[in-house]
Amino acid sequence: MRKRQVLLIAMLAGSMPLLQGCVVAAVGLGAAGTIAYVRGDLQAVESESIDDVYEATLKALKELELIPTRKTKDALGAEIITYDAQDKKIMIRLKSATEGTTKLSIRIGVFGSETKSRLIYQKIHDNLHSQPEHTRVP
Repeated sequence: MRKRQVLLIAMLAGSMPLLQGCVVAAVGLGAAGTIAYVRGDLQAVESESIDDVYEATLKALKELELIPTRKTKDALGAEIITYDAQDKKIMIRLKSATEGTTKLSIRIGVFGSETKSRLIYQKIHDNLHSQPEHTRVP
């Protein structure tokens, strides 16, 4: 009986690093929206059109030297897939929530990577908010 308890504890302790993608962390960004890291996905809402967020995402990937291997987009959503230097799949999904609001999701690999997801999101966010108003798509 004691060996079974020790084995169970060892298995639970050993699986903790695998569960790190399930941690939830949220940060408020004021008027720009809120981002959250949930179960390996970084999720954010931007108060910009899907066209603006899509273009900012492509620019961010270029700045990070990530080449999209697949891009699909329509008026309701978009998906961009690329791979990092460690050959981990990066999937970025955009959904039009309202006419001027876009939901953004970033997933890296199977279990996610909060650090890399936040880096990509920050580049997207910076590109969105550094564009002059007259160059944005209405």
